[in-house]
Amino acid sequence: MVEPTDPEHVHRFVWADLATPDDIRAAEFYRQLFGWSDARHMISGGTFRTLGHGGHAFASLYRIAREQVERGVPAHWIPYVSTPDVSATAAKATSLAGRIVVQPQHFPGLARVCLIADPTGAILGLWQGEGPRHLAGV
Repeated sequence: MVEPTDPEHVHRFVWADLATPDDIRAAEFYRQLFGWSDARHMISGGTFRTLGHGGHAFASLYRIAREQVERGVPAHWIPYVSTPDVSATAAKATSLAGRIVVQPQHFPGLARVCLIADPTGAILGLWQGEGPRHLAGV
C-alpha cells in the first residue's frame, strides 16, 4: 500500500475491496491463481481478510451479509483512489453530479474511506490513508 499523501500517489488507485459471499473460497482462488497471501485482521469490532504479496497488503476481502446476497448483490471488486481529504473529494463529486453511496467512515490506523458513484452509476472508493503502514503484521 502506498502513502496517499505522497504527491506521486494522490489520485491514483491504491487499494481494492473484494466483497463476496464466500471469503474462504475466494481467498483460496487468488492464492492459487496469483500466489497472493491472505491474513485475518480485527478492526472496528469485526474481522476481515487482507490480500497481499511480498508482505504488503493491497486489498481487503470480506463476506457480503446474507441479507445482501438474498437481495441479489453479487460478488464484486471496489477499487479505491487516494485523496488527501475524503470529505472534500466526496463533496466535489456531488457538485459534479456524482453521489455519495457510503458516507465517509474512519477505520483507525488504516484509513478514512467513502464510496461514491459517478454520474453514470459506476462505484469508486475514496481512500485517505493514515501513514505509510502496511497491514501485513498489524
